[in-house]
Amino acid sequence: MSEDFQSDVEAIGRLSAVPTILDVVCRMTGMGFAAVARVTSDRWIACSVKDEIAFGLTPGSELKVESTICHEIRQSGEAVIIDCVDEDPLYARHHTPLQYGFQSYISMPIVLRDGSFFGTLCAIDPKPAKLRNPETIGMFRMFADLIAFHLDANTRADASEADLLGERKQSELREQFIAVLGHDLRNPLASISAGVRLLSKEAQSEKAKTVVQLMQASVDRMAGLIDNVLDFARARLGGGWRLHLEELNIEPVIAQVVEETRSALPDRQIESIVRAPQPVNCDRVRISQLLSNLIGNAMSHGEATTPVRVEASTSDGMFELSVSNGGKQIAPDALARLFMPFVRGEHVSEKGLGLGLYIASEIAKAHGGALTASSSPVETRFTFRMPLTA
Repeated sequence: MSEDFQSDVEAIGRLSAVPTILDVVCRMTGMGFAAVARVTSDRWIACSVKDEIAFGLTPGSELKVESTICHEIRQSGEAVIIDCVDEDPLYARHHTPLQYGFQSYISMPIVLRDGSFFGTLCAIDPKPAKLRNPETIGMFRMFADLIAFHLDANTRADASEADLLGERKQSELREQFIAVLGHDLRNPLASISAGVRLLSKEAQSEKAKTVVQLMQASVDRMAGLIDNVLDFARARLGGGWRLHLEELNIEPVIAQVVEETRSALPDRQIESIVRAPQPVNCDRVRISQLLSNLIGNAMSHGEATTPVRVEASTSDGMFELSVSNGGKQIAPDALARLFMPFVRGEHVSEKGLGLGLYIASEIAKAHGGALTASSSPVETRFTFRMPLTA
């Protein structure tokens, strides 16, 4: 028997109700043999059997499917009931009762929830039996439905268990992935950064100074990429963001991020208007990261001759922070995808992973707020709003 059919026999064997069903079938009909059979286009296999007439089948036994009436039931999907073969106009000369020597026969299809045909609940006996009555037919139909229900339930339980096992394995892979990002990538980069700092203190030619500066810029850029991917991994794979909330004056937090950007990009102009006297309950580091990502995005996509504008305010129980820039209008379909991971704009001078806006959006959600975007021919604006007491 193939592994698939062995699993079918085992599936029926795990249903504790089946032996009772077969026993009730035999007692109520007076028939000596009852079985649950797995029936396909080319196989008939007994899954569970009650045999009081020495028919000779046990679980796992197989008959040639063409020699059975169950083969016809699989094709028609309809039950077959025979009180007395000799008096039945359709089955009096049928090869199956002639071959197996029975006079009474009843077989009900077992159909699973998805509509697939599993097999039959059947009974036979060498003597005639009174089977064509609503009580017997209803009993068989009910038992067939009950078997199908339990098979479906067990299949769903097995699938859930497999999903749980798979989730555990995925959880281990997630932890390993985050560990690789946090350790195996950061540590070598830290060594390179330390080496670059040492070189920068040595006497160098102008060409060497330029090379060291480029190396430091590459190290800083790589560190930023690792931070973004690590944040993405934690948010999507590691159970979400962990915030360290505190009530703080948000104005110096914003001022620091703006000044750091001005120092890094002295050729670009940033205007800052902050009127936020009320304390904001937030994570200082994450809000700084959100603002830094928005300003970086504005620098990358905005018109270089137009200032980037940062505005912040606290009023009506809400904290609002926006970053705007001039430049080409973002198309509506592109605007709808801006906060998806790994989505990048069409006109980006510096290549990136496309995680900055996604991470900013996730930080906004973690604070109980939202990050939205709007774009017109005049400006593109990103606005973050959250309750003061997130």
